[in-house]
Amino acid sequence: MQQFFAELSNIEDGKIFLEGPDVNHIKNVLRMKLGEDIRVSDGRGKTYLCCISGYEDGKAALDILKELDTDTELPSKIVLYQGLPKGDKMDWIVQKAVELGAHRVVPFSAKRSIVRLDRKKEEKKQARWQAIAKGAAEQSGRGIVPEVGHLLSWTEALQEAAGLDVVLIPYELEEGMKETARVISEIRPGQTVGIFIGPEGGFEEEEVAAAKKAGAHAVTLGKRILRTETAGLAVLSILMYHLESGCHNL
Repeated sequence: MQQFFAELSNIEDGKIFLEGPDVNHIKNVLRMKLGEDIRVSDGRGKTYLCCISGYEDGKAALDILKELDTDTELPSKIVLYQGLPKGDKMDWIVQKAVELGAHRVVPFSAKRSIVRLDRKKEEKKQARWQAIAKGAAEQSGRGIVPEVGHLLSWTEALQEAAGLDVVLIPYELEEGMKETARVISEIRPGQTVGIFIGPEGGFEEEEVAAAKKAGAHAVTLGKRILRTETAGLAVLSILMYHLESGCHNL
């Protein structure tokens, strides 16, 4: 069943009102008729089963039938810090990170980042990434719309991540899969986790050293070198399985 998100201000007295592009999508793309059921989340973890009761003044009016029991969020808040990649790779990364359960995605500039954005371009890109996150959250049945943060410098990203419980930095020169497995196995539900992924050229040794000094765990993802658009999704997949399978109880 198709899911959408509504602003809290548009939920009142047993009704929900959707507006903007969502109305066009429901009415003209999906061609949903009056009386059809639809799922709507408030973006704060509550999801409702609704019935379309009317289209009026550019809005879709929905009657709330019942609140649904939903449990689609990971038991830990995971922040993906992504080294700014070239082209439209960030679009793909944001979409798939949201599908895999990331709580936030934060782009940052590393020494080997090729792309440099001025403020105007950054704001336009950030708005696009946030829209992609919303679409991915709707498609995957998330209870929240993960935030895509503004572009940070490497130093700013490290400072922000200092407040998290566990920080991982996959590094191609790191060895020891057993140590990587140990670090991940000790992550518990409720902890906040940060993942640092370098841009196409990877991290400079000084950047990895700075991350370690700040308390990050350098880990390996195996014998193969993964692309920047693959590495973060690989870690998210591992953490998703670990946190939702009960492996933390082993």
